[in-house]
Amino acid sequence: MATWKVAPALAAGCAAILKPSELASATCLELGEVCREVDLPAGVLNILPGLGPEAGASLASHPHVDKISFTGSTVTAVKIMTAAAQRVKPVTLELGGKGPIVVFEDVDIDKAVEWTIFGCFYTNGQICSATSRLIVHESIAAEFLDRLVKWSENIKISDPLEEGCKLGPIVSRGQYEKVMNFISNAKSEGATILYGGNRPKHLKKGFFVEPTIITDVTTSMQIWREEVFGPVLCVKTFTTEEEAIELANDTHYGLGGAVVSKDRERCDRVSKLLQNGAVWVNCSQPCFCQAPFGGTKWSGFGRELGEWGLESYLSVKQVTEYVSDEQWGWYQPPKQ
Repeated sequence: MATWKVAPALAAGCAAILKPSELASATCLELGEVCREVDLPAGVLNILPGLGPEAGASLASHPHVDKISFTGSTVTAVKIMTAAAQRVKPVTLELGGKGPIVVFEDVDIDKAVEWTIFGCFYTNGQICSATSRLIVHESIAAEFLDRLVKWSENIKISDPLEEGCKLGPIVSRGQYEKVMNFISNAKSEGATILYGGNRPKHLKKGFFVEPTIITDVTTSMQIWREEVFGPVLCVKTFTTEEEAIELANDTHYGLGGAVVSKDRERCDRVSKLLQNGAVWVNCSQPCFCQAPFGGTKWSGFGRELGEWGLESYLSVKQVTEYVSDEQWGWYQPPKQ
């Protein structure tokens, strides 16, 4: 994520200050060491670890910071936009998400199930583009959910440094407790925990959460409306394409979305109607550095990656030169 911002900024000729998350600073500091090893001039890239209210807020309001690119929560983004507005600074924001994955009745069930769990449980669900709302056609829902549980049971949960690990821990105690509260609130609101929802029995230490599947969800529930940022998938069924699109767009967010069907024309129709900055067809989460990435609605604005990511660090300037030997001739010249 850091290189998504640093690489185009440097390529555009900017000096940059990278403020990493206080929960994940080590790799960004290592990036600074790499830049030193390749003789990037001192001062071109600066790594500034620290807490958001201190380091982040100071950068957002600093008069010598000309542009801000932020990845994080919508709540923090509002504060950054407010600070930037005082000095009319441009901002690029890549924020939260509550992405849909729409699965039609004509799919290969196991292929669609694997993309569904990858779209939500990849990186332990800690990814803003996660397709964490499964919208599945009611005619295949029972079979699909049965296979979904069986695939989820087969996920290896362990220390991420162990061979074959597919689900590791949540990043912090605070986030772990937040995820568990989401699951608890879903139950109290009347939803069903079809699978998971607890700490894995074989792991007594660490902030581990089982991959969790929640059914009997209504569109007014917290679990449907708010980003969890953990391995939690909520499920609704649909009968018509129109209903599926309405459910998919029933969110304040608009980062990633997915549609799964063997009907290419239907995939094309649905892709155009999904209110997301990135749409995956018959997959979820593949990301390529050549393609633009960003959101709509509460998921932010601006694009990263590809030529679009480079353009956000450039400013277009017009330079006009008058080359005629003739007088401009607009005004009456004075008498000699």
